[in-house]
Amino acid sequence: MKGLSLNPEQQDAVEHGEGPLLVLAGAGSGKTRVLTARAARLIDEGLEATRLLAVTFTNKAAGEMRERIEELIGRSTRGLWIGTFHSIAARMLRMDAPLTSRTRSFTIYDEDDAIRTLKDVMVSAGFDPKRWSPRAVRNRISTAKNALMGPAEYESEAFDLLAELVAKVYPAYQRELERRNAYDFDDLLFESVRLLETADGVQDRYAARFAHVLVDEYQDTNHAQYRMVKALASRHRNLCVVGDDDQAVYGWRGADIRNILDFEADFPGAHVVRLERNYRSTGSILEVANSVIALNLARKPKRLRTQREAGDPIEVVRCDDERAEAAWVSSQIEPGRSTRGLNEFAVLYRTNAQSRAFEEAFRRSGTPYRIVGGVPFYERREVKDVVAYLRLLVNPADDVAFQRAVGWPRRGVGAKSLERLEEFAHDGDMSLAEAAARVQRGDGIPAAAVRGLEAFADGLREVRSALPACSAREALETCVATFGLATALAEEEDGADRLENVSELFAVAEVFERDDVEDPVDEATDLELFLQSVSLRSDLDEADFDGEAVTMITLHNAKGLEFPVVFLAGLEEGLFPLSRAMEAPGGLEEERRLFYVGVTRAMDRLSLTYADRRWRAGMASRSAPSSFIDELPEEHVLPRLAAPGWSRRSARDARAGGRRPAGEGARGGWSAPGEAAGWTGGVEPDRSFAWRRSADRGSGRAAGSGGGGPAPRPGELEYDYDDSQLPLALTPGARVVHPRFGAGEVLQVYGFGREAKADIEFEEVGRKKVVVAYAGLRPA
Repeated sequence: MKGLSLNPEQQDAVEHGEGPLLVLAGAGSGKTRVLTARAARLIDEGLEATRLLAVTFTNKAAGEMRERIEELIGRSTRGLWIGTFHSIAARMLRMDAPLTSRTRSFTIYDEDDAIRTLKDVMVSAGFDPKRWSPRAVRNRISTAKNALMGPAEYESEAFDLLAELVAKVYPAYQRELERRNAYDFDDLLFESVRLLETADGVQDRYAARFAHVLVDEYQDTNHAQYRMVKALASRHRNLCVVGDDDQAVYGWRGADIRNILDFEADFPGAHVVRLERNYRSTGSILEVANSVIALNLARKPKRLRTQREAGDPIEVVRCDDERAEAAWVSSQIEPGRSTRGLNEFAVLYRTNAQSRAFEEAFRRSGTPYRIVGGVPFYERREVKDVVAYLRLLVNPADDVAFQRAVGWPRRGVGAKSLERLEEFAHDGDMSLAEAAARVQRGDGIPAAAVRGLEAFADGLREVRSALPACSAREALETCVATFGLATALAEEEDGADRLENVSELFAVAEVFERDDVEDPVDEATDLELFLQSVSLRSDLDEADFDGEAVTMITLHNAKGLEFPVVFLAGLEEGLFPLSRAMEAPGGLEEERRLFYVGVTRAMDRLSLTYADRRWRAGMASRSAPSSFIDELPEEHVLPRLAAPGWSRRSARDARAGGRRPAGEGARGGWSAPGEAAGWTGGVEPDRSFAWRRSADRGSGRAAGSGGGGPAPRPGELEYDYDDSQLPLALTPGARVVHPRFGAGEVLQVYGFGREAKADIEFEEVGRKKVVVAYAGLRPA
């Protein structure tokens, strides 16, 4: 075949003949080339394209693979089955529709369609969607389908109050989908596996048709996909799977790493090829990646190697706070623009909320950026919702803000009630906020909606009266507390992530100063000026995103990409590894795999950053360096110190009378090397502070933090783990009272600080999981 160059291991995988084949493809080892070349070889040597099935994880990847195969063999691949699991499943269900409960013209429901249908079913079954989140119910049903659990199997394993409700709604939801001649996205896999395993002759027919089956990203398959593959390859056993167990990072959405780890047991006699030659990264980057991932137990041994030079050591950069972290990253990119394009730089982070500080830093420096796989911070739903309240407080005539705020949290004001309120406001020449304060029960609006509007108007009046004496952060805090916004978010299925974003808004408000706004009006409240600042950020033209721009991306979305220069931010315990991820079995190993993914995105230069202080969950907390930093090989790492004072917050704290989070000193109790000499900018190699914690992790303190250990050297931060976590007052067995759920007994407490959660068995509503910081619990 023309235009193809393969190393010996790649050649082995491409030339393998009959029987199962496992290709363990390390990061940057050319797995796509192997998969494509194997498919091309099979067709070029006489296999009809119609007898080959290739499964990818994106439609884009499928299209690119087909094009590349045709380039290699020099002819059309018409008839080749290539696509995602879901597209292959939909094709099968249409072809064999007479054997299913749908016609060939069935509709595939997206997430919004599925949730609307589920709401209808819940109402018909007597379950109030305002009390029971349809999205939470939908997520439970989705998990069940991906595990191939039908309604009957799910009912037999219902384990809590929500599961019992789902067990009643699930069968009715499936009947409604059938009535509408529709499948939801999860049904495609669920129903295709059922078709293969239960319909007479179907599995035999497909298994006979596909002489060879190729599957990409096998480490990310779930149970339904595993069963589908096994059925399709059951006759010829010519199954080739390509994947990397060290990059299995989707366990939280149902992927099962055991599928790749147990491949040789599932398919006896399998030939195994290890692709360990990395064509992407320098030697130092690979040494860091190899050292860290080797600590995982659930993996197949492999070690990446490269013919590239060692390159620069990996920087581990300690920063004052998240603003200093973002400012330092921005300062490193600016000088590099003379020799590199902005597309060569990437900032990777664990959670979307971390993007906010980087967005602001890049805007200040005029650096174009793009956010991949997410939306800009101020465009996120929960941030826009909270800002709508603030806008309405400042400007009662802002009807757009009213419409957004009055709808969340739910207060009995539905679309029809809002429509009637708009008519009432129009007739009286009033704003919606004014109309809400004046509306009466005889104005054609249901009594429940009138009560909700009255309470909403009263809350606005109460908070507005306090604004003149409030800082921006105090105004935000009062608003969130008065309207129960944090509690409402905490009760959502993805509430922890949304709360994290709102806590970032608190961080912005905390560091806001009146002189952040040009020519501020003396009479204006801090909140008014703060909103002006936020509005400018939201409306700013963020350069040409189709052109050169720094990439900002979460670690999960970065998988499969590569960049010459990578900044991996937020290497702090509780943030990365993420504390709530640790609740799941194998959570630490999956977080370590995610760290490995981040490290192996870098080609030439890698910098790891962490902050001494960070705003999380609505408060400024001292942070401890990530345990992953402990695992780095010292000979390939250069500890550095970002210049203290990058953060305007730090400078302000140094002045008398500066506001600080409770319990924090002006500099957190440390002085950095170089400050006494008047060093004020950039980065300086720091050979005096210890970024590596002591081996005795059981003490709960960093090396040099007391407890009988040596005193910290000058410039070394004294970490106290008690200082970076809020002590939990709850213990299993404690009796508590929740303002909504009533009395109950604590079963389990886990997590840290403002992210701490508790499982509580309530006397009236059964078992619930609550976020302790926002639950309003009191002793019984």
